[in-house]
Amino acid sequence: MARYVDGFVIPIAKKNIPAYKRMATLASKVWKDHGALEYIECVGDDLNVKYGLPFPRGINAKPAETVVFAYIVYKSKAHRDRVNAKVMKDPRLAKSMESDKMPFDCERMLFGGFQVLVSA
Repeated sequence: MARYVDGFVIPIAKKNIPAYKRMATLASKVWKDHGALEYIECVGDDLNVKYGLPFPRGINAKPAETVVFAYIVYKSKAHRDRVNAKVMKDPRLAKSMESDKMPFDCERMLFGGFQVLVSA
């Protein structure tokens, strides 16, 4: 079965992780309630890698920041569009989506939609 994924990477102050976790927990419920197949949010743990471009350097994280890597899985791009349209109208997210209440800088978030190439 085809799948579609929204993926994002966020630099976040380590002190804001508890607030971000509360927001992400609510978001996971909202996305799942509206039909997302999976909702995964991960906080950086082993980011001092010796190969490739480490996430913190790639996103220009500051010393007091770490990185959140996250993705949401859908049946298809059309399914994603339907789910996200419902999510954006869901009143449970209204307060947490106010820019002055966000525990991270939205302008530094990397985001995109991806077609699944390989799934095992």
